[in-house]
Amino acid sequence: MASTETKADGNAKDSGHTSDLAGLEAGLDALETVQTSRTPFRQTLVQKILPPIVAVALVLVVWQALITFKVVDDPAKLPSPSDVWGEVREAWLQGTLLDFIWTSVSRGLFGFVMALAIGTPLGLLVARVRFVRAAIGPILSGLQSLPSVAWVPPAVIWLGLKPEMMYAVILLGAVPSIANGLVSGVDQVPPLFLRAGRTLGATGLRGTWHIVMPAALPGYVAGLKQGWAFSWRSLMAAEIIASSPELGVGLGQLLENGRNTSSMSMVFLAIFLILIVGIAIDLLIFSPLERWVLRSRGLLVRS
Repeated sequence: MASTETKADGNAKDSGHTSDLAGLEAGLDALETVQTSRTPFRQTLVQKILPPIVAVALVLVVWQALITFKVVDDPAKLPSPSDVWGEVREAWLQGTLLDFIWTSVSRGLFGFVMALAIGTPLGLLVARVRFVRAAIGPILSGLQSLPSVAWVPPAVIWLGLKPEMMYAVILLGAVPSIANGLVSGVDQVPPLFLRAGRTLGATGLRGTWHIVMPAALPGYVAGLKQGWAFSWRSLMAAEIIASSPELGVGLGQLLENGRNTSSMSMVFLAIFLILIVGIAIDLLIFSPLERWVLRSRGLLVRS
């Protein structure tokens, strides 16, 4: 009788243990399951579309209130929203608005692509070769902290008032950020990944492509985003300082033209266009890239 009871208790414990393991396995499966269903439009509208619209509306209301209640009653210091909109309308009717934008955007993107082609191998070299890091690493950090506007005078002297001068300023401003971002990403790669890659035969360029670069993507993407910011700021500084018919009129030159003519509405137009382009590039390129990196690591799961 005692033997029967003991066997029954043992079976019950085994059954309970199996049930616990099954529950644990189901919980782990649930954690690993990525929700791929499409987010409802209403949720997207409330969480992503309405907040920036409300923020812009509040800025416009406060701006107009400053004019209406005579807090700032000098149009030479603060134009009204309608004055700036009139400047936008005039530039559009003259067919120059898109030209201003495209001149700067095309330069910025082309310069950034060149910086990407130079900064990526440079970052890998600094990250993987100890002697190169000791020699170049501090210089890259120093260049990253140097204001981009400092490169404009020497670039003008070296290359003259030509488009090449603009690209040189962009490269000098963006390459250090891209390279340092990649170095930071490589430094955060777990050594276990590298050892596993070597065990599987992923060495040299193959290990860099299949192990190092995928593992370093978060830091690399952060470096790319910062590199674009430096590219855009460097370009605006170059366009403000250096002007020539051969260079055309970009957004930075539009800003400088507004200052020279004491037209605050033109100044505000240039500032808003520079801001809008920066936001658009982030939303169209870098935000999707960041979401892809996070999703590929299981860090962007919809609840």
